[in-house]
Amino acid sequence: MQHFPIFLNLSGRRVVLAGGGEAALAKLRLLLKTDAALSVFAAAPCADLCSLAAEGRITLHRRALRPGDVTGAALFYAASEDAAEDARCADIAQAEAALVNIVDNLEDSAFITPAIVDRAPVTVAIGTEGAAPVLARAIKRDLEERLPPVLGLLARAGKAFRPVAERLAPGRARRDFWAEYYFDAGPRAVERGGIGAAKAALTDLLDAHLSRAARPGHVDFVGAGPGDPDLLTLRARRALDTADVVIHDRGVPPGILDLARSEAVTIAAGKTGAGSADIGALIVRHARAGAQVVRLKTGDANGPDREMRALRAAGLPWRIVPGIAVPGAVRVTRAAPAGPARTMHTVPPRIAAELPRTKQEIAL
Repeated sequence: MQHFPIFLNLSGRRVVLAGGGEAALAKLRLLLKTDAALSVFAAAPCADLCSLAAEGRITLHRRALRPGDVTGAALFYAASEDAAEDARCADIAQAEAALVNIVDNLEDSAFITPAIVDRAPVTVAIGTEGAAPVLARAIKRDLEERLPPVLGLLARAGKAFRPVAERLAPGRARRDFWAEYYFDAGPRAVERGGIGAAKAALTDLLDAHLSRAARPGHVDFVGAGPGDPDLLTLRARRALDTADVVIHDRGVPPGILDLARSEAVTIAAGKTGAGSADIGALIVRHARAGAQVVRLKTGDANGPDREMRALRAAGLPWRIVPGIAVPGAVRVTRAAPAGPARTMHTVPPRIAAELPRTKQEIAL
């Protein structure tokens, strides 16, 4: 990763742009969505820039940039569409300690502006480090279609409600509450009555969650197989993505551990020579506390029996999750209606992983 993605607070800060044409306007369309104080320097500004200045949305200086004009600015954009003039202005801005972006000049820019999906306060930034802007725009279009316009409204209501929601226990209880709000109760409430209904839905939903009896945790046994993250099944990825605690063999590679939630607690099993009985007790302790636990094993997810017996004895739910897809196709046979002749079908590796691991041929 050459460009590190961050979200820069521009509230009350100054951003300077040099240029008076379409390239300058394209950058301003994004910058005008922020709370920054925008200063534009252009000897011959286009009509749209003059209109923005007349509306008080930007401060327009009808001249070329000079030393001292960028002092104190957080960001500077060189957008004059003239390479020599952009380089001159960039030198001034760099000398005055601003981060510099030169339009259409990736190599000499200190930062780049990503494609943005705006559902404020939810913001999605898409970058390709300048390698494929068309791809970034395609991803943006796809996300624009997928993310409903009410998402920002729900997020604003949810942000104000967060201190109240802290009455729920940290971890799974809060995650379940917010997931139900954002993906079920919240959108339905907005359809009924807008922001007021969304706020009422938060209160009702919190009461319902507080009244529920504490639920025990759950344990997924996931096999890491040969250790290639690309071979993990979707079900195994979902288990890691929702886990509160990941108890893993020491041989599981970092690439697979990285798929777990960043907030999840990761514990290396057997780190001090603990056996299966000790690991089983560890699993039981976390599951009894209500955690979603992933027992991530090298190789196959089956066994050891002592860990599973500990869960049975404690009355805690668990399952074995196929963790690694079979490398290569599995041959599946289909019996013909009128005789023993069989038609051979190839099953993709990701689907094959969900099939019984001990059977390479299945009569459909």
